[in-house]
Amino acid sequence: MKMESYRLPSAQPLAEAYSDRTDSRLDALFGYHPADPGDWHKRLAALARPNPLRAPAERTADALRAYNRRFNASPQTEAALNLLAEGAPVVVGGQQAVLWTGPMLVIHKALSIVQTAKWASQTLRRPVVPVFWIAGEDHDWDEASHTYIPHHEEGIRKLEVARPAGARTSVSRTALTESKRKEMLAELVASLPDSEHKPQLLDRLCGLVSRCGTLTELCAGMLGMLFGSEGLVLLDSDDPALRRVEGPMFRQLIARNDELEAAYGSASKQVSELGYKPQADAAAGGANLFLFRPVGASEAERTLLFKRDGAFTDKRGVHHWTNGQLLEIAESEPELLSNNVLTRPLMQEYLFPVLSTVLGPGEIAYWAQTGEAFRLFGMEMPIVTPRMGFTLIEPAAAKHMDLFGLSFDDVLHRFDDHKSAWLKQQDRFGIEMSFAAAKLRFEELYRPLLNMAADVERGLAALGESNLQRILGQIQYMHDKTEQAFRQTQMTSVRRFDAIAGCIAPLGKPQERAVNMLHFWNRYGPGWMEPLLAAPFEPGIGHRIIYL
Repeated sequence: MKMESYRLPSAQPLAEAYSDRTDSRLDALFGYHPADPGDWHKRLAALARPNPLRAPAERTADALRAYNRRFNASPQTEAALNLLAEGAPVVVGGQQAVLWTGPMLVIHKALSIVQTAKWASQTLRRPVVPVFWIAGEDHDWDEASHTYIPHHEEGIRKLEVARPAGARTSVSRTALTESKRKEMLAELVASLPDSEHKPQLLDRLCGLVSRCGTLTELCAGMLGMLFGSEGLVLLDSDDPALRRVEGPMFRQLIARNDELEAAYGSASKQVSELGYKPQADAAAGGANLFLFRPVGASEAERTLLFKRDGAFTDKRGVHHWTNGQLLEIAESEPELLSNNVLTRPLMQEYLFPVLSTVLGPGEIAYWAQTGEAFRLFGMEMPIVTPRMGFTLIEPAAAKHMDLFGLSFDDVLHRFDDHKSAWLKQQDRFGIEMSFAAAKLRFEELYRPLLNMAADVERGLAALGESNLQRILGQIQYMHDKTEQAFRQTQMTSVRRFDAIAGCIAPLGKPQERAVNMLHFWNRYGPGWMEPLLAAPFEPGIGHRIIYL
């Protein structure tokens, strides 16, 4: 197996500057850095100090034990939960629940959490528990409801499930009927090509689909299949049992909400002053909390809260809650409350002694806005570890890259230029040059005739110019048809080029942001992740290219 390191660019300058340590000014925003071995010992020592704003470890572990026994039962996970109950530090990260686990980066995130926890355990010589935070409380169905599978006819096929009718509520509260789940499975069966591993894979998925009533449960079950033996503990942020543990922290977030808003605003200003654009919207008057507002006998809509005239309200100001009412909800019905991206880090720190959090580029950017909020509650931001990333290059794609002399970087950044240049080299007829010369020669011959016609009758000038453009257009039309016919003779090479792009950059995106992992499981079997698990690990290593 061949492996290379690569710095995959992101659209987050702040995250790249943090990961590469090219801007020392960011140290004040984050505090720790994973590349500094001493910071791991410092963070562990900080966690050993008493923290009154921390959930009892036993209560958190009990809530998670019930959830994991349903979707992630394994001896390794049970052992990890026992360590949690004893107060073991954790490495935590997560992602929203997505159909069939969504793009590969979700698997990369889970793998990064597992590998970071293993590395930290060895470095610190004490157990560190990996925890995956499934953001089931999120309500963006459009993001959660689809994934992509490579397809022999379509290049890549989008699999999607429509949102059931009802209130705009969390993904974890959006139930899928048995018939809808069967449709999802049938679509997957039709999309995956036949392989020696397909029957066993579908048998496992069929059993999972039959007992998972939501996308969150399906995502949890699949992560359990992949990582249960690694001791990865799963968490659904919208789990009612966990919400009951979180109640005291919600009371703090409500009671000190004005201070919290000021903390986010101040940190966002610092980010701007350093020349970066704040990733998260710390809106004036925003409470940075959601409330599940009843909209029927059995439904509730996830409503973002704002502050107005000494009370809390929805965005349009139609519904109102007093401070006392929200505090009572936090006390007696905490399952009606929900975090946003800025308060979720604080809740994570309340639930666990977090040694490190594993984040993607966008998450790193908005975590830069949370440092002052941590300090407001007497907390520290944990070590922010950038997640690992992988591109898996299949044998056929690697062979064709060698044939055309393409590097990984060429495919990502100069692919169309290389493809066009290669095809031009195969053109023994000189099609483009011949037609260009013909158009130039024709215009040289025809232009004097147009000038003569204009001298005879001035009104013929515009007509002549129009006539010239029509004839040149016809020559271009013939050029395009000839070029198309030539490309047909080169279709084998064109298909090979397209297969390279489909492997490395499907939909014009990095592989990890498009392709679902079931493609690899179906093709290479349940051991498809072994090359990823075998990759050498160090915090913040960046992207790996693995040639299968």
